[in-house]
Amino acid sequence: MADISLNYEMLKKFLIYFIKEEVKTNKFNKTILGLSGGVDSAVVAYLSTEALGKENVVAILMPYKLSSPDSKEDALLIADKLGIRHEIFEITGIADEYFKQIDHMDRIRIGNFLSRIRMSILFDKAREYDAIVMGTSNKSEIMLGYTTWYGDMAAGLYPIGDLYKTQVFELAKFMKISEKVLNKAPSADLWPGQKDEDELGALYPELDSVLYLYIDERKSMEEIMLLGHSKELVENIIRRVNSTQFKRTIPPVAKFSARTFGIDFLYPHDMKR
Repeated sequence: MADISLNYEMLKKFLIYFIKEEVKTNKFNKTILGLSGGVDSAVVAYLSTEALGKENVVAILMPYKLSSPDSKEDALLIADKLGIRHEIFEITGIADEYFKQIDHMDRIRIGNFLSRIRMSILFDKAREYDAIVMGTSNKSEIMLGYTTWYGDMAAGLYPIGDLYKTQVFELAKFMKISEKVLNKAPSADLWPGQKDEDELGALYPELDSVLYLYIDERKSMEEIMLLGHSKELVENIIRRVNSTQFKRTIPPVAKFSARTFGIDFLYPHDMKR
C-alpha cells in the first residue's frame, strides 16, 4: 500500500484557513451543507464551525423513506454537538411524486435523482440564509466518478475535495469526531444495506493506494501492479477515472468568439469586480 498519510494538525489549520478565506472572498459570511451522518459531511461541518463560528453554519438533513434511521440520528448528534442551526426536510414526497409517473426506475436513476433533489434544496436554502454551499465529496469519490453530476458535485466550495477517503477518516480521528460516525461502513445510504466499498469493488485503503499511485505519482498501470495491486482492480480504477472525466470539467463550449469562458477567458471564480 502506498503511504498517503499527512500531518493532520497542519492539514486542519490549512482547511480552516481555506474556508475562512474562500467564504470571505466570495462575499459570504455563512455556509450551508447537507448533513448525512457520514464522516465526510461531519468533517466539513466541524471545519466550517471552527472556521466561521457555529452561528454561521447551517446544516440541512434530507432523509428519504429508504434512508437508514441511524443516518438521521448520527447527523443530529453532530449538529447538536456543534451547536449549529439545522433543519430536517423529508424528500420522500417530492421524489415519490416523480417516481410514480415513471414506468421503471433503477437504483442508479433513483440515487441520482435523490442527490439532485437534495442539492436543489441546498441551493434554495442557501439563498434563504445568504450562504455558500459546501461540497462534502472527497477525492476518492470524485476521481472514481462515484458522485452525481450536478447533484452532490454541484457546490460552491470543496474543502475535502483533495483528500482521499482514508485521509478524511484520519483527519476525523484527529479531530475526535464521534466514534459512532467513524466506525460505520461508508455508505451513500441509497437503499437498505448499501455500502460504498461493495459497489466500488475494494476497500478504501486499497482503492486510495491505487488512485494515489496513478494520479499523484503518475505511475503506469504496469508499475502499479508491480507494487502488489491486482490487474483487475487497477484496470477497474483507471477505467473509472478515465470514463468519468466529464464530471470534473466544464462542459465543452463551441468556440467561435475572441474569448470564451472555460477556454481563454480564465479567471478565478471569485474574480474581483
